[in-house]
Parts: sequence; C-alpha cells; structure tokens
Amino acid sequence: MKKLGAKQVSKEGFLPFSHQADQNAIIESNHEHAFTAYRIGSNVSPLLLLGDARAVLKSLPDCSIDFVMTSPPYWGKREYESGGIGLEPDYRDYVKHLADIFAEVKRVLKPEGSFWLNLGDTYSGKGLVGIPWRVAFELTDNQGWVLRNDVVWNKLKGGMDNSKDRLANIHESLFHFVKQPKGYYYDADAIRSKAREAKVVNGTVISATGVSGVRYKRQIELSTALTPSEKKAAFTALERILNDVAEGRLSDFRMVIRGQQRTIHSDSAKVSGRAKEVIEKGFYFLKYHPKGSKPGDVWEIIPEDTQGREAHFAAYPTDLCRRPLLATCPPGGIALDLFSGTGTTLVAAHLLGRKSVGIDISRRYLELTQERFRSTP
Repeated sequence: MKKLGAKQVSKEGFLPFSHQADQNAIIESNHEHAFTAYRIGSNVSPLLLLGDARAVLKSLPDCSIDFVMTSPPYWGKREYESGGIGLEPDYRDYVKHLADIFAEVKRVLKPEGSFWLNLGDTYSGKGLVGIPWRVAFELTDNQGWVLRNDVVWNKLKGGMDNSKDRLANIHESLFHFVKQPKGYYYDADAIRSKAREAKVVNGTVISATGVSGVRYKRQIELSTALTPSEKKAAFTALERILNDVAEGRLSDFRMVIRGQQRTIHSDSAKVSGRAKEVIEKGFYFLKYHPKGSKPGDVWEIIPEDTQGREAHFAAYPTDLCRRPLLATCPPGGIALDLFSGTGTTLVAAHLLGRKSVGIDISRRYLELTQERFRSTP
C-alpha cells in the first residue's frame, strides 16, 4: 500500500494509524469532562475510560454518541479479570443487568444512531439457554428498541468441542438495534459489493449476468395471459429498463411475466406487492443496484487469534466491526464500546477515520488497547 496523506484511505477503506498524536491516557475519574473535551477536539485516537460500564455511561450526556458496538462478557462462560457482569448465578439476573446498562446506552445514543450487540449463547443443565434472544426481546419489548437485523456470525471454526450428543457451536448473534424505525443513519452504498458491469455486444445491451431482453420480448409476444394493452405496456417498460442498463443506471434485472415466471415469495396480493403488480399490470421487474448488492445477514468471518489472547479470550475480529461502522456510523461520528476489552471496536473505528470511546472495568485491558495502538503500523 502506498503512503497515504492525512485524509486518504487505503484500497480497503481504512485509514492508517496516526503517529503524530500521543495515545490518550486512561481516564479513571471525571469522565464527563474528559468526554466533553474529546468530543469537541480533533484527536481521533481513542478515549479510554476506566470503570463500571453503567456508572461511566451515566456520566455521559444525552444523545452524544453516534454508534455503539459491543460484546459483553457472556453469561457463565468464564471469569474475566476484575469480575463484573457474566458471573450471576441465574441467567435472569444477567439479562436484567445487561438491560439496565443498555437503557443508559439508549439515553446517550443519538436518535439517528445505531447499537450493534454481539452475544453468544450458553448451555445450562444440558439445555441451550437462548441468552441472545432473551436479551433482544427484553430490549424490544420493555425498552422500545427497534431490531433491524439479526446477523448470524459464522465463525467457520469453533473451539475444542468434545460433546457426543449435539452439534458444535460455531455461530454467534449480532443484533442491530435503533431508537426509531425511520430516520436513522444508514449508508447502504458503503457496504455494497462491487457490481459486475453491463455491456453492449453487436449493438445489443447485455446485463451484468447476460440478460439481453430477447427472451422476455418473445415471451410477451407469445403470451396468452396478457391483454394487448398489457403487452404494449410490458414492451415499453422493458425498453425503458434496457435503456437504464445501457446508461449505467442499472447493472442487471429480471422480468416476471404473468403466466411465464413464478411470482417471488407469494402469489397473494394481500402479502406481496409484487404479486399485486402481476395481477394488476401483468408483469414486474427485479432491479439490481448499479453499485452492487448489500451483504446478507450471514457473515463468514474467522475469529482473530492474534490480539491479546493470553489476556482476553473473547476478542472479536476487526472485520466484524467494519460493515456496521461503514453503514451506520457517519464520517466524523463517535463510536462507543462499553465493554471494550482489548479495543477491537476502537481499532476498527480509528482505521475508518471515526473517533471512539472505550469503557472497561479492567485497567489491564485498557493498557492492552494502548499497546495495540502503539504497535500497529
């Protein structure tokens, strides 16, 4: 990668670490003052706040954070340094404690902000407890959060599993919550995969996957399910779509014609707008975005094995944070991780040019975060 200027980004969309500013000290008290100064300042190195997550959050002002992503200690999995949440004898207490903390998250999050929560499940008495969804339902049912996505993080590999009566567990949940159903920040274009391009061959427009429209024209012409006026409208609409492909406004499409292709999802006009279009017009189009497709809700990302494993056993990978940050944290925004551990969320935010705040009850983990920033080129 070439040397980058102050505002340039790498091919992958990441900024290099800045070596011009010293890393921030670990703040043990007066968190509100430290955050206020950081919020108005120009330094994008992370702000590290030492203390209990709920207590520290209470010191932050309302609607001051753009983005939250965190992975709390899982219930009953292991004993983390400095104790803290996850050691409750009853999972119901764990859910309640998390909910109390996330009520503070909702307060400090801006109305247009997003909250991404990574949680793994736990077995108790041979039964899978369902911790992630118990927490999710508590937040939606009793705190008014809106759940936009349940992402399945397929880790592709799991830890040692010697059980002989169940499958190995290699996935975790990543929930995307917002405070309001509309008007929250979301940049879908920032996370699209690169689209294949349409082309013109011998004067014929060919879509990214080879659709020329010839087959559709023939089906419209020979259709016995379309009226003459519907055929005319279908031909006109198809020519318009082909023109959009030729002009680069569309990379690909599919046409569903009454009596020819199966209606997607449902044939009932009561539950499907597309079915209603087929009934009323005789056809509809599936249009593919010219900038590529959005990611689905199953992400195949291998866990990191390199950052502080001897001190912190649950560091999730920076790749898990990249899409949430790009899509839901605006440029210049502030990201927060209230169980920051060794600082993966903060690292990902910094690489993408966002400010970040990390809260942790363990001084050792915050020191590891400092060291992680110092040692990253």
